[in-house]
Amino acid sequence: MRDPEFWQHDGVISKLLSPLSAAWRAGTCFRKLTTTPRHPGCPVFCVGNFTVGGAGKTPTAVALYNLLTSLGRTPHFVSRGYGGSLEGPHRVNPGVDTADKVGDEPLLLAQHGPAWISRNRALGAEMAVDGGANAIILDDGLQNPTLIKDCSFAVIDSNYGIGNGRVMPAGPMREPLISGLEKVRAIILIGDKTPDFITRLPASVPVLRASIEAINASDFNQSRVLAFAGIGQPSKFYDSLRKAGAQIIQTRDFSDHHPFTAQELGDLRAEAARLDAKLVTTQKDLMRLPLRDRDGISSLDIRLVFEAPDQLAKIVTSVLADG
Repeated sequence: MRDPEFWQHDGVISKLLSPLSAAWRAGTCFRKLTTTPRHPGCPVFCVGNFTVGGAGKTPTAVALYNLLTSLGRTPHFVSRGYGGSLEGPHRVNPGVDTADKVGDEPLLLAQHGPAWISRNRALGAEMAVDGGANAIILDDGLQNPTLIKDCSFAVIDSNYGIGNGRVMPAGPMREPLISGLEKVRAIILIGDKTPDFITRLPASVPVLRASIEAINASDFNQSRVLAFAGIGQPSKFYDSLRKAGAQIIQTRDFSDHHPFTAQELGDLRAEAARLDAKLVTTQKDLMRLPLRDRDGISSLDIRLVFEAPDQLAKIVTSVLADG
């Protein structure tokens, strides 16, 4: 499913749906009032966003993991496990678990460090601590009231921003901007654009700028590729491939978190062979493919690079110093 076009504009449809947005906000408020949050006993860092859809949370979580590890911590990822069937708490085993059980994002995170999935985020964090974690990286969950966070970051795609700024279903926001800003220590803005709302932020909200960098760009330089993706914004993936020097001959878009069938993969392989092109997808999409089906399909591996990494390190070390 793609975001509706009207989410980018404050037009008639958005205004007509505003009463439903009020109902959404009321439901969120009720859940918060009826939930008693818990803390696992170690610092909790949340990587979330204000809007639905992909913004770059997974590479941000990995960058935070690498920073915490360099500071001598043993961080574990905790995720809801969106798209998976298991409720958890369950420690992800990347050699055994599949995306249909734990979700594609936790499976990808588990390639970098210990990862847990749990519908109950607080219980998942507590299990991670029992498993040896002394820092928690909460993948998503900014709006989840069950777990007390010590530091939250909102990840924003600079091209998309916050759309029309309205709360679902009138817009892409999970909550009003003002309440979201109250929860975060900083905004991580990915990309080279500056959305309008960023220029109006209070000085108390730092903006850390970052960009996506391809790790294995040389694998695709001057290569003919058929690129396919089942993520929130496939165009971002295609842009990254072009920056890596790939010659994109054809693209195929699928819905976000799409479970690929054997027939679809067979059709993609046949079309790539016909075009004499490499078959390339995203890291997340690759996680959703059974190991037996990954032969002959490459992925563009990415990482997040901060313009001023010391800004993030300063925030993280201050949180750790506070205990």
